Amino acid sequence: THNTRRASELCPHKSSHLYLYSASRSTDCVEAALQCCASHKHTVSSERVFSTVLLVFAKDDAQSNSFCGACERAGFRCNVARTPEAALESFQEKKHDLIIMDHRHSRFFDAEALCRPDREEATVMPLISAGFNRRYVENSNMMSCYNELIQLHHGEIRAQIKLRACNAVFTALEQSQEAIEISSEDHIIQYVNPAYECIMGYQRGELLKENTEVPKSEQNKPDLLDNISSCLRRGKEWQGVYYAKKKNGDSVQQNVKMTPVVGQGGWCFCVSVCVCVCVCSGVLMCRCCCGCVSDIQQFCKHKDRRKGSLDVRSTTSRGSDAGSSQRRYSSMARIHSMTIEAPITKVHECVCVCLHHIPGHLTTPLSLNDIPPCIAQTMENEDSWDFDIFSLESATIKRPLTYLGLKIFSRFGVCEFLSCPEATLRSWLQIIEANYHSSNSYHNSTHAADVLHATAYFLCKERVKQSLDPIDEVAALIAAAVHDVDHPGRTNSFLCNAGSELAILYNDTAVLESHHAALAFQITTRDDKCNIFKNMERNEYRTLRQAVIDMVLATEMTKHFEHVNKFVNSINKPLAALEENGSILTTPENRILVKRMLIKCADISNPCRPLELCIEWAGRISEEYFAQTDEEKQQGLPVVMPVFDRNTCSIPKSQISFIDYFITDMFDAWDAFADLPNLMQHLDNNFRYWKSLDEKKLRSLRPPPE
Repeated sequence: THNTRRASELCPHKSSHLYLYSASRSTDCVEAALQCCASHKHTVSSERVFSTVLLVFAKDDAQSNSFCGACERAGFRCNVARTPEAALESFQEKKHDLIIMDHRHSRFFDAEALCRPDREEATVMPLISAGFNRRYVENSNMMSCYNELIQLHHGEIRAQIKLRACNAVFTALEQSQEAIEISSEDHIIQYVNPAYECIMGYQRGELLKENTEVPKSEQNKPDLLDNISSCLRRGKEWQGVYYAKKKNGDSVQQNVKMTPVVGQGGWCFCVSVCVCVCVCSGVLMCRCCCGCVSDIQQFCKHKDRRKGSLDVRSTTSRGSDAGSSQRRYSSMARIHSMTIEAPITKVHECVCVCLHHIPGHLTTPLSLNDIPPCIAQTMENEDSWDFDIFSLESATIKRPLTYLGLKIFSRFGVCEFLSCPEATLRSWLQIIEANYHSSNSYHNSTHAADVLHATAYFLCKERVKQSLDPIDEVAALIAAAVHDVDHPGRTNSFLCNAGSELAILYNDTAVLESHHAALAFQITTRDDKCNIFKNMERNEYRTLRQAVIDMVLATEMTKHFEHVNKFVNSINKPLAALEENGSILTTPENRILVKRMLIKCADISNPCRPLELCIEWAGRISEEYFAQTDEEKQQGLPVVMPVFDRNTCSIPKSQISFIDYFITDMFDAWDAFADLPNLMQHLDNNFRYWKSLDEKKLRSLRPPPE
């Protein structure tokens, strides 16, 4: 309620006016849209658009009583607030669909002030932009109030809910891991999503307003499109082979099945499914018969009315078994009839059909040469400590490990050392990344990619290179990539307290670390297509395997101080006494200590990253710990980390404690060995940042805006 446009802009004459505000939630629209897709329902329900009303009146009078009576008659739940504070509290608790505010008198409360944006409530802004404002001239007749509510119910709010649902679906398309293309009736490309750019190698600006001939392969027969169009116009399905062309010139063969659907006014809708015959990603294509997708997206945010319809071609791809001779088609969505009330409904329904056919498998480039330019540009400075892993996360649609892994492993010659093809490494990275949980706020594949980046950075330091053999370097990179695979987003203590199967399997000892190492080798060796160890000599494989396991187990924090003290006493102190006697570094025992220290520092290096990256990581780990505390309370389990209660936690204090307790001594020792002045400078800057927030009694990640 307090983030709407200023009331004076909408109600220039205060006297005898009430202020109505629709507060339908955009988050609800997202959930509704996704539920719609999941249940195969491609229409937006026109039933109860809103059901809760908040009346903000300083006192009872004929007008407020009339609205109460009208709500009761209409079957809407109604709450009444007498003060601005009560109004805000009520809205934040119940998120009413409609708010009616008394704007007739200013001596009781300032309606404009109540509607003015609050800097500390920035998250309410999307709710405001989702609704609309309206004036109601004072009229205490109950039927007049009732008619006003019914008009809102059957009028603009119904349209608004559809617009927001469609906007939510477009957001889902933008975040989809499958490539999506939308073209107009005359085959002009209107939209491609980030996944399309990644897979096809084009950038959006290179394709928009271009004819679909641009990505079409010359291998298609000249009369293919005419045959398809003719078939669809007759209301018949078409099935056959279609070729698309990537920017690098490679052709992608697809098995395509198209089904026509007739909408309002005779417009032909086409839903098709394409399965790539070769190892490549799927392409989801939608055809919009008139209007521009950018206009449609704008239409989702505003209330202009446009005429148009959609023609949808969805294509999905084969997973890692694409080489199989068995031809598999995903199920075909057949829409026999659609109740179309507005052009935006067509957009929503057809896009929902597209989303229904998006498969769950992941896609990767064929080789380093196939990495899309936007991703390659993001990774240009991957050898720098200040590399922004979150930019890569965004560019790869939350698949940074595969792309960064390809580049780093290539830089270190891992394929040559393992005698494995790059395609095998690519498949291995893909399946490892697929086994990280993207739902975890912290322990996901972005964290794995970050640890891999730090590991590669440390391996390039001169003292580290002197200490390790090539097999150690390869083991370190592999260990970094797999060190948290299948992490459930909960700590070892939680799993033990909950009596989980993993805790029972590993006898409550290094539960997760043991699981990560074991699963990594299970995944790798069960399929030759991703078995990067297949061509290794047996003894060399056993040495490599033992090194990977040892490094992954070293990330368990219960032995943190033991590992740090061993490193200091066995390496740093003797080195200082012998004044750079290199022979001490190459003993098998000390090489193990160096590798353990290396991956430990890489694993918890967040406080040594540039400030903005450090802040982002702090927010992510805090959220994961908050979620664990919430679950422990819900299940009646012991609360392992009571300081990580989302209602009371001070993130600056938690970061200060973590740095003091774990980070400072360990990185002092690692810096003395590997010479990392830039990391120590970041650590000092970040510590002072958290300290300044704590001194101001702030508990958040950032200070409030000025």
